[in-house]
Amino acid sequence: MDTVDLFRIFLRVAENGSFIRAAETMSRPASTVSAAIRELESRLGARLFHRTTRRVSLTSDGSAFYARCLVVVQDVEETENLFRQTSGEVTGKIRVDVPGRVGRRIIVPALPDFFARHPAIQIELGVTDRSVNLAEEGTDCAVRVGILHDSGMVARRIGYLKSINVASEGYISTYGVPQSPEELNSHAAVGYASPTTGRRERWEWDRDGEIYSTEVNSPLTVNSAEAYIAACAAGMGIIQIPEYDVSELLATGILREVMPEFLPRPLPVSILYPHRRHLSRPLRLFTEWLAPLLQEKMSLSPD
Repeated sequence: MDTVDLFRIFLRVAENGSFIRAAETMSRPASTVSAAIRELESRLGARLFHRTTRRVSLTSDGSAFYARCLVVVQDVEETENLFRQTSGEVTGKIRVDVPGRVGRRIIVPALPDFFARHPAIQIELGVTDRSVNLAEEGTDCAVRVGILHDSGMVARRIGYLKSINVASEGYISTYGVPQSPEELNSHAAVGYASPTTGRRERWEWDRDGEIYSTEVNSPLTVNSAEAYIAACAAGMGIIQIPEYDVSELLATGILREVMPEFLPRPLPVSILYPHRRHLSRPLRLFTEWLAPLLQEKMSLSPD
């Protein structure tokens, strides 16, 4: 088996965490995949995977090799595509991870346009609010909303999402409208906890350039944006949410903005990449298409 083929099999095993799943995605026997990894480890003189009965995971040597292997395979694929690209057709597969609401409301409805432009590019799209480790899971890029905490990643800031405070008409008719954050003690807010860390978000607002935050009374706490909005619409309490997320509910009168003078700072939106020498041609085309699509829903500055 040639070296590039071994590299491709290694990447697929690392991405799937399983010889069997990797074999299924490549339509090859599991025995062929296992033999290929053994051959590659023999050539390199290093153990690339920890093996258990349930899954495999990268060793420290395997993690280091993974980053280099990605670059090599991308270079080979770009070279293979060189003459196809001159005729306007770019081929390749990319893995992308996006937040749930961004994926469902913005990206997925627009994908027919991307595939009409680039029919030979394949996309594996992860739509989740869970934080994904791009390098470990073989993801080529991700969209992140909020302050970035990922280390070793390359980030491209593309804009900012305005967040507002909203409550349902049912909640307002029963409990009234708070006029300031100081009145939140006598109101209920739906709590939001990170699906990755479990940390509960505090209520925030910007006053004269200073950021303030407080704990709020939250009879209900959820860990998904869908449930967060649904709970608010059901009258469970006030929420802070990107404006685009509830634009339809505001237009129909189900939700209403409250405390417009006490808003959190706009949330930064970034496209995140693993730290690599360059982006593959399919990924570059996708991000060039994606950035303006997202920017239609946001401002280009935090002010």
